[in-house]
Amino acid sequence: MINKRRSTAVLIGLLAATAMIGPGPAGADDETGEPAAEPPKVELVLDVSGSMRARDIDGRSRISVAQQAFDEVVDALPDETQLGIRVLGATYRGKDKKQGCLDTQQIVPVGPVDRTAAKAAVAGLRPTGFTPVGLALRSAAQDLGTGSTARRIVLITDGEDTCAPPDPCEVARELAAQGTRLVVDTLGLAPDEKVRRQLLCIAGATGGTYTAAQSADELTGRIKQLVDRARDTYTATPAVVGGGAACDGAPLLAPGVYSDREAFSEHRWYRVPVRPGQELRASVSVALDRPVNPDYGVLLRATAPDGRELVRGVDAGSGRTDVVSAGLRWSAAEEQDAASPEPTPDGTSAARTVCLVVSNSFAARAGTRAEPGMPVELTVDVVDASPAPDGPDLGRGWVLLLLLTVAGLATGLLVGLLTRWWVATWREN
Repeated sequence: MINKRRSTAVLIGLLAATAMIGPGPAGADDETGEPAAEPPKVELVLDVSGSMRARDIDGRSRISVAQQAFDEVVDALPDETQLGIRVLGATYRGKDKKQGCLDTQQIVPVGPVDRTAAKAAVAGLRPTGFTPVGLALRSAAQDLGTGSTARRIVLITDGEDTCAPPDPCEVARELAAQGTRLVVDTLGLAPDEKVRRQLLCIAGATGGTYTAAQSADELTGRIKQLVDRARDTYTATPAVVGGGAACDGAPLLAPGVYSDREAFSEHRWYRVPVRPGQELRASVSVALDRPVNPDYGVLLRATAPDGRELVRGVDAGSGRTDVVSAGLRWSAAEEQDAASPEPTPDGTSAARTVCLVVSNSFAARAGTRAEPGMPVELTVDVVDASPAPDGPDLGRGWVLLLLLTVAGLATGLLVGLLTRWWVATWREN
């Protein structure tokens, strides 16, 4: 049964990989395997169009709530994170739409942040013009540049693009198709269905998430969370992989981090070679990038190629509700009755193929897109087995049965004698 508690993304034990015998598995890092040296890069893109004057968030204007959130995020920013800030609709006050739709500027360049200067730049913003979201996204991608690790754009807006073309959803698809390793997370400040659909499309095209922020605390907390996520994951850019519909023919994975997409209520299969004396550690995280029904869960299982279940993942949560995760550990020593694989010509033991199955019980709400699938991040590692400390050995088979029988008889005899003594004493008194 799929675990239904919400939980966070957990990456389990990324240690050095041990060489494995058999077909060459797909690798998550084809070069040195060392973490990238470049720091995490994030650009916050803020809508400063005229609609941001509306006073409907905790009795305050949308722009004042956004400015407060930016101040708190800048104060809490990890030192190693490089942050940039871009705005749209912030300067042009006229009615010429052609000119107004070019209105986007980077007010804080991507790099180590001068907190005082960044907060001063944001504090001076006043809601002004049009909403060129598509152009701002394209410009933000250029601000972040290229690199070996994933980069994030966090878009905060209260309205849909009023300047298309370029259509912001098409821009997001264009950036994803370029293989730029760019993730766009979107935050909506107005309960508008057209805006929600557009922001969902932008996020879905790049593997990001969409969140509706209806209070100052929600907005601040969510931006901090997304910036922290950039810090936590930037050193391991997932390799794209496509899970199979069954174990037979599923992709063969080496230790590393992988990304995939899984449809609602789908099962996706992957294979991992594990030699005797080794332990498989795996975790999976599924991002909630669109509205889903509240009753859901994610399950990670390890099975043998013939379908026998070896172990199933346990919940691994720490409070976040935008990601659901599960993890597992398994070693060949746990499969007592399995036949040992035949040794290879060089005398070492051959690897056993273990099938990993990622399953989910997500169900879309009415009107929610089913495509593309939910973003999945899978972490795989194979390390030397670390069995639990040995406990007392009570034996197996007939020896264990005899031991239990003797223990039962002795317990029954002792209880009978004590009961007889108690009854005799009670009668005398």
